[in-house]
Amino acid sequence: MTETDWGMMAQNWLDRLAACSQPGPGVTRLPFTRQHREALAVLHDLMEGAGLAVHLDAAGTLVGRRDGPKAAPTLLMGSHQDSVREGGAYDGIMGVVLSVLALMKLQQDGVSLPFATEVLAFADEEGVRFPTALMGPRALAGTFDMAALDICDRDGISLRRAMRDFGLNPDAVPDLKRDPSQCLGWIECHLEQGPVLEQAQQPLGVVTGICGIERHSVTLTGRAAHAGTVPMDLRCDALAGAAELVLAVEGAARRSDGVLATVGSIQTRPNVVNAVPGEVSLSIEIRAPHDGSRTAARAQIETMARKIAADRRLALEMRHTYAQPATPCDTAMTLALSDAVRAQGHSGLMLASGATHDTSAMADLCPVGMIFTACRDGVSHHPDEFVAPDAMAQAVAALATALAQPGIAEQRKG
Repeated sequence: MTETDWGMMAQNWLDRLAACSQPGPGVTRLPFTRQHREALAVLHDLMEGAGLAVHLDAAGTLVGRRDGPKAAPTLLMGSHQDSVREGGAYDGIMGVVLSVLALMKLQQDGVSLPFATEVLAFADEEGVRFPTALMGPRALAGTFDMAALDICDRDGISLRRAMRDFGLNPDAVPDLKRDPSQCLGWIECHLEQGPVLEQAQQPLGVVTGICGIERHSVTLTGRAAHAGTVPMDLRCDALAGAAELVLAVEGAARRSDGVLATVGSIQTRPNVVNAVPGEVSLSIEIRAPHDGSRTAARAQIETMARKIAADRRLALEMRHTYAQPATPCDTAMTLALSDAVRAQGHSGLMLASGATHDTSAMADLCPVGMIFTACRDGVSHHPDEFVAPDAMAQAVAALATALAQPGIAEQRKG
């Protein structure tokens, strides 16, 4: 098969999978639904066609396995099959399809690997139906919180019930924990969900790590007042202080290496046209590939918030509401993937992932690595999401090349 053939084959399978969706724009495929079951049937056909032994585990992860030599460890690959509401046809699911095609390519090229391989299609990474996520990889890593089974969706159906109705045994999830000594590593191929690769005119990039995330809830309290009777120099305008803080957050990120900071939510009281705002609540989210950079940016933002509040005679409350440490990709895995991307004639551009992926949970089990594909206009989580067949073909070739390299097989030795 030619390189073009692999890209078109990937597109054909993804078109079939995109049809496994609720009605409406884009792709809506939530875990443990009819659409999930339809997607599993398509993926089952794809995996069996590649000569893989297929089964569904207790967490709803579809597993396609090719055995290796006796007692050889297993390299894990894949991504998630679920989507956001009215999302795209590539996010997550593309990584499953391309991983299977890479194994198919190796088989057609007559390459036998010195280790076993498994392609995993996780049930729920997005956390859209249930306010929890990453159950599949967390089950394998032994980090899944069984209390999450009692969380309900917006229809009042618990995760436990949804899994049972799907034919699964949620009580068996703890039994899925893998032995780290038998896991060679994990590789995920995912669309970038941003514009960096397209701007660099590179179809593929290699991920150095997944950004850590922290979130803060901030409230600035001044004094509500009549907009027509209180002079400007006597006002304690909470919204004016918040506006200054928003720009301070942006400035702190711009002055930091690799830090992303966002004020994405803001509420004003009393929120009427003829009153000076007396109270503003807002969110601050900070992401960075290195935890030290993130905490340094947070310290700058806290200092600036206190100064703004003091200068404007505002009360300040700042609460830390969420924290997730950065997940660095394994050095040896990253080097192997970079070599494989360069072998296709590309620069092997390195970049951090600002979004969370299944890889972040798999890092608790084994060494991890990721490849990004360019996506049109950096668009994701939207019906217009698109990855060119040529980029997918390049990814198949890079994955196959990486698996055949001695560096992957010698991962445990490192």
